[in-house]
Amino acid sequence: MDEKLQFYIDGRWVDPVEARPCDVIDPATEAPIARIALGSEKDVDLAVSAARRAFRSYAETTREDRIALLEAIVRSYQKRYDEIATTISREMGVPLWLSKAAQAATGLGHLTQMIEVLRNYPFEVVQGTTLIRHEPVGVCGFITPWNWPVNQIMCKVAPALAAGCTMVLKPTELAPLNALLLAEVFHEAGVPAGVFNLVNGDGPTVGQAIASHPDVDMVSFTGSTRAGIEVARAAAFTVKRVTQELGGKSANIILDDADFATAIAGGVMGCALNSGQSCNAPTRMLVPADRHDEAVAIAKATAEQITVGDPAAEGTRIGPVVSEAQWNKIQALIQKGIDEGATLVTGGPGRPDGLPRGYYVRPTVFANVRNDMTIAREEIFGPVLSILPYRDEEEAIEIANDTVYGLSGYVSSGDLERARRVARRIRAGQIALNGASPDFAAPFGGYKQSGNGREWGRHGFEEFLEIKAVMGWTAG
Repeated sequence: MDEKLQFYIDGRWVDPVEARPCDVIDPATEAPIARIALGSEKDVDLAVSAARRAFRSYAETTREDRIALLEAIVRSYQKRYDEIATTISREMGVPLWLSKAAQAATGLGHLTQMIEVLRNYPFEVVQGTTLIRHEPVGVCGFITPWNWPVNQIMCKVAPALAAGCTMVLKPTELAPLNALLLAEVFHEAGVPAGVFNLVNGDGPTVGQAIASHPDVDMVSFTGSTRAGIEVARAAAFTVKRVTQELGGKSANIILDDADFATAIAGGVMGCALNSGQSCNAPTRMLVPADRHDEAVAIAKATAEQITVGDPAAEGTRIGPVVSEAQWNKIQALIQKGIDEGATLVTGGPGRPDGLPRGYYVRPTVFANVRNDMTIAREEIFGPVLSILPYRDEEEAIEIANDTVYGLSGYVSSGDLERARRVARRIRAGQIALNGASPDFAAPFGGYKQSGNGREWGRHGFEEFLEIKAVMGWTAG
């Protein structure tokens, strides 16, 4: 078993002030594959001090300097690409093909997109006699999750580096090994000492210390809404900037003129992708009431073709969920759906046949779901789809918006203008029409309890900038 007990602080690997070992578990086997150390408030102090010292010089680097640094990171990342993909697959259970095609690929996507943003960004603009100047926000604290680990690290780190910020990262303790690899990538690429720092740990200790630290100017958190509230509370005492990408319960509206075979099958697969562990997963499928049974039949057939198994095996579509705690939560919510009277179409409690070990979940479809049921209200974070009937387009929009969340939404229609009209009325930060693919240049983030601020592209970059007005810059 690998021992990964050090942290990356001030450009070197250092021992924790107080070592607290923690095993990293392979969710496919339930066996430990590595051991890390959980840090303390003292480790965070050291990392923040290093970041604060480094900020003085790094904030003054030129656009060209930072582009060259990001390009060096791209080259270093590409050399370690397969290792990063394999590591993600082992520690959080995603199939290896998906880790290579999407999980690891997002890291390069955010890096290359940020290089393009940085090339042309107007850091200084004269407005009348006043200079409007954009400057780096300062020392940033990042707290990231396990479901898309490299994606959530890089969509924070890349724009922070591009803006001239320094940072301290606390990756998830459930899947931290990819973050340690990224620290090696950054070191090899020549990221200056103190600009990027990493301290492993849990949320109540290291996460709390980062969010509340008086020398951290901004905290960016991705995770559950419950944990996001605690981060915001901890940050409030120092009035630092807080950006959050939190939970979701996204509606997937299938309009009556959509290609049902394509839209419903795609919705099922989108819900199950990554074992359902995506905050923007289309978990509430809204279908016309008079075509409910037709939609259910397509969903059932699609879900029953999903191969669950070993993440390294060829042909596996979804692997396990990340941990025993997550597995237990999903099982309880599946049972809640049954108890509250939703129709269990396929799947259900327990592990799939032939998989007695590992945190595997049956791809599950519920029909005749009402929007007041628990499975339509709470984020399940597993391969569990709820199908809700609606009477007309107006009711579909009403159901879609009847949620505390507002991260994403989906609309399928044979009439693009109709889909656009519906999309405009959904209260969510990102809407995909007719199965549109993700866009690294588009802002990602949510309304309501799905968070605040935006990540990805230019909008994500601007979260790391302060705005200064200098009056009298030119003669009046």
